[in-house]
Amino acid sequence: MTVIRGLPISAAVEGIVDEAVVRRLITHVGGVPGTVYGRNGKSYLQRKIQGYNSAARRTPWIVLVDLDHEVDCAPLLCKKWVPAKASLLCFRVAVREVEAWLLADARGIAEFLGIAASRVPRDPEALEDPKLAMIQLAQASPRRAVVQDMVPRPQGGREVGPAYASQLIEFASEKWRPDVASQHADSLRRAIRCLRSLSEQCGDPQGL
Repeated sequence: MTVIRGLPISAAVEGIVDEAVVRRLITHVGGVPGTVYGRNGKSYLQRKIQGYNSAARRTPWIVLVDLDHEVDCAPLLCKKWVPAKASLLCFRVAVREVEAWLLADARGIAEFLGIAASRVPRDPEALEDPKLAMIQLAQASPRRAVVQDMVPRPQGGREVGPAYASQLIEFASEKWRPDVASQHADSLRRAIRCLRSLSEQCGDPQGL
């Protein structure tokens, strides 16, 4: 197989927060973000995964999914979804949700929310529900906009606040420090390593 250097890295994700995280990670390792597919939930990605895997025989791809509580560990989910992974596919699993990766930059998320860094869980991948932990931290924020945007309304019937995703997209895109976060989230560290290898394999050696 011939790999064309300088190719953008295509992606498939569960939602728009995951898209911001993936784009940030691709640029972080020196790659070029390509088209992002999915953004329609986990079950949609699972239905489409074989198509993404086939495309990754020719061009670089990253597929990011949350572990949630589907199986006990990330390797089992990888084996379940992609038993025969293409050489240019970086299939990564956030343990247990992508919010854990954002929480892993404790000082960064604390400054963004306006709370003390000591409030942020030190082992975000051990959390049963990282999204709930994020909402609880936002609820403690002295910033009215953070609370209004991220915390669900009482009896509103929503899991998160009306601009929860927008706030996290801003953080992931502009404030989040992946290298710092990767020191406290092993699944993120592995994702960065996989993406860096993919970028080096398919990127322009002259940086053009």
